[in-house]
Amino acid sequence: MTYKLFNRYLLIIRNEENFAEKSTFSFTYAKLIVFILTLMMVFMVISLFLVKTLLAQWYDPEHAKLEANKRLIVLSSAVDSLAYEVNVKDQFIDNLTMIIKGDDTVDIQSNTSDRRLSNLNAEIDLDNLPPIDSQFRREYEEGSDLLLDLHSINSGEFQEFFLFSPISGIVLSPYNVKNEHYGIDVVSKKNEPVKCVADGTVIFSDWTQEAGFVISVQHKGNLISIYKHNSALLKKVGNFVSTGDIISIIGNTGELTSGPHLHFELWYNGNPVNPEEFVSF
Repeated sequence: MTYKLFNRYLLIIRNEENFAEKSTFSFTYAKLIVFILTLMMVFMVISLFLVKTLLAQWYDPEHAKLEANKRLIVLSSAVDSLAYEVNVKDQFIDNLTMIIKGDDTVDIQSNTSDRRLSNLNAEIDLDNLPPIDSQFRREYEEGSDLLLDLHSINSGEFQEFFLFSPISGIVLSPYNVKNEHYGIDVVSKKNEPVKCVADGTVIFSDWTQEAGFVISVQHKGNLISIYKHNSALLKKVGNFVSTGDIISIIGNTGELTSGPHLHFELWYNGNPVNPEEFVSF
């Protein structure tokens, strides 16, 4: 049997009409068996590849279910990330809303800070303070000499801003930190449109008891512009606004108003600044 496997055979192909020899093939049964087995292996590998890829996509329902589960996991992760970002932004907007309304915010570390301050005051004899310390303490409590220094804010990045005038009119009540008037009151024509001073995103747009319809815009460089006592708001929270876009209509809403006007404020790095230093009305 082994002898027959290695016998050499010759396959001759001739022309049927003139019997001319076209080609010849020399082979043995062993080579033929190896060739057939190799060919079967190649077909098997190709078949397995098609079953796992193309044919599975066409006919296997489990493959479609598996791919759907993978996409579901990716989408779930994306939704969780978006939910976290939305929660952070909601907290920021809530805090800003309370600041605009004038509500008191609760500091988590306030109790610890109060206890430390009480212990510190207990250790200090207030009656025996040096004259310079007593004077400093009185000025700190009155807040007269510790008000915001506009010259320090005017320098640096804030000077690079070009601020558009929100409305044309007469400044009736100027900026006055001592009287807690952190903006200016501008009187203008009835139903005059209020424009945004710079590119930014609306972070607050709602009704408040004291200031009526209020809209606030977050600009680059930690700058926030606030527009109060409007009769109507034309933008919603999350809207992107460009310089000069109309965002509201001048009005007389809220408790702290005595006539149609715009109360306009600018806050930079958490501190109020005088709008007249940067905007021409």
